[in-house]
Amino acid sequence: MEQTTQAGSGEAQAAVSHRAMTVFSPADEERRRGVRRMKLTATAMLLFVAVVYVLAKWAEHAGAGAWAGYVAAATEAGMVGALADWFAVTALFRHPLGLPIPHTAIIPTKKDQLGISLGEFVGENFLSEDVVRQRLRAVGIGSRLGAWLAHPEHADRVTAELATALRGALTVLRDSDVQAVVGEAITRRAGAQEIAPGLGKMLEKIVADGGHKRVVDLVVTRAHDWLVLHGDSVMDAVQGGAPGWTPKFVDRKVGERVYRELLRFVTEMRDMPSHPARGALDRFLTDFASDLQSDSDTRARVERLKGDVLGRGEVQDLIASAWTAVRSMIVAAAEDERSELRLRVRASLLSLGARMAVDSKAQGKVDRWVEGAAVYVVTTYRKEITSLITDTVASWDAEHTTRKIEAHIGRDLQFIRINGTVVGSLAGLLIYTVSRVLGA
Repeated sequence: MEQTTQAGSGEAQAAVSHRAMTVFSPADEERRRGVRRMKLTATAMLLFVAVVYVLAKWAEHAGAGAWAGYVAAATEAGMVGALADWFAVTALFRHPLGLPIPHTAIIPTKKDQLGISLGEFVGENFLSEDVVRQRLRAVGIGSRLGAWLAHPEHADRVTAELATALRGALTVLRDSDVQAVVGEAITRRAGAQEIAPGLGKMLEKIVADGGHKRVVDLVVTRAHDWLVLHGDSVMDAVQGGAPGWTPKFVDRKVGERVYRELLRFVTEMRDMPSHPARGALDRFLTDFASDLQSDSDTRARVERLKGDVLGRGEVQDLIASAWTAVRSMIVAAAEDERSELRLRVRASLLSLGARMAVDSKAQGKVDRWVEGAAVYVVTTYRKEITSLITDTVASWDAEHTTRKIEAHIGRDLQFIRINGTVVGSLAGLLIYTVSRVLGA
């Protein structure tokens, strides 16, 4: 499926590139008109020197004087230069006079090879590690980024963009997928890590620090208050558990005695920090903390209990509800411009920008990170980047490509013909003059 998508994307890009090279924009049409004007100018110069050459030769034979020879030599060389440069310029785009002369029509016949050469040239000279590092180091991204982030309006913009991206990401993610991933990660991590020794150390420290005493105080206080309010329920429970053959008044007396003893025990335990039951509880917790760390049976039981708890549906539902609550909280914070989340992000960006603007070490870290990332991209995907050039050029139609390239550079190439006419004429004049001087 992914390969099909990539292939479709590549075909779409090729189609866009093909349309770009086969459709002439108004600017291209204007360039083509400019090329035609320059062609007429260069051809007019060729015709001009040809006419002057004919007239000079006629004047020379008619005995007009030595000047005619100089003019004839200059214009003759000018025609040669103009024709040679016309041939060279024309050979780039088509066969001169339609003749299949070797090494002509270079662009349409060598289009694909030119694309390959261009791709290799870009890869070797622009996508090399040294070039990328030098250019990025010269830019000074760290200092520029720091100065840019130090402006409050820029920090606000980045914060807003980050909030939008975060909100979009959380909106796109499906709750079921995230819940499955989070639940599986928690279950796997918890299952792979034995928790009994850690619990034992934590419990040992709590008991040593007396942190459990507040819990005991809370439990016995609540137990005392409950017994005071529900004395009848306790006595009824005791009487209900008595044998059927005992008299009712005996059951009632036993129930009242049990209730009073239970209430006395809880009251004393509440009011006496040194109560023996509290000491017994301390010793029990200490022994239990030690067993959690060293007793294999206890640790195995804890692991079995952990597995049973993690496997229960209620725990997975708790994970699901926790993710839903966290996502809602983050989305709401991302949407609220005055939320603590956005304010802290904005403050962090401003602080980061101010530090990067003056701290050379921070700038160096950012520069090295950017350089490393860029180098990794160009070295890892150099072939893909250069293939974009070669494949694009290969997808172009040869005829339309030739016309478009000629429209862009043809006007300058026509100056070569004009310059060839002028330089040829001057060279011919110089050679004729030197030969006349030496001959004299």
